[in-house]
Amino acid sequence: MPLHKIELLVLDIDGVLTDGRLYYTDRGETMKVFHVRDGHGIKLLMHSGVQVAVISGRRSAAVTARMRELKIRHAVLGCADKVAALAGITQRLGIEPAACACLVDDTVDLPLMSKVGFAGAVADAHPLVLRAAHWVSGATGGHGAVRELTDEILRARHAV
Repeated sequence: MPLHKIELLVLDIDGVLTDGRLYYTDRGETMKVFHVRDGHGIKLLMHSGVQVAVISGRRSAAVTARMRELKIRHAVLGCADKVAALAGITQRLGIEPAACACLVDDTVDLPLMSKVGFAGAVADAHPLVLRAAHWVSGATGGHGAVRELTDEILRARHAV
């Protein structure tokens, strides 16, 4: 799938928008760190007309807050079946899965990778994910990998 035809970018959270580490306070609250350039790339991509969704196996108040801040309306958290979540999002948006890209990091994401037209992996993804990817970022998860992919899509769409 050529990048200029991407209509929806689907992102994993842990290991993609974050570095994958989980920080717990003494109260058991989870803290996550997000890269500001990833967020700016997401905003630029949405401004160019590409939809953005997140699908994550975990629930987190920090993720909910960040998605609200970025105005990402398509967020499926605590998801056991990412392929089903993708199907629900694409059906609601009227987009074919072949017009979707994803950026992921671990083997739980392999089924999702096989359903989209363009599958990306972060540089520090699991070796099986790296082999299945159409594209691999130079940056690791949580350190600008999302921005790399958003910039690639924007360049392909002549939006930068």
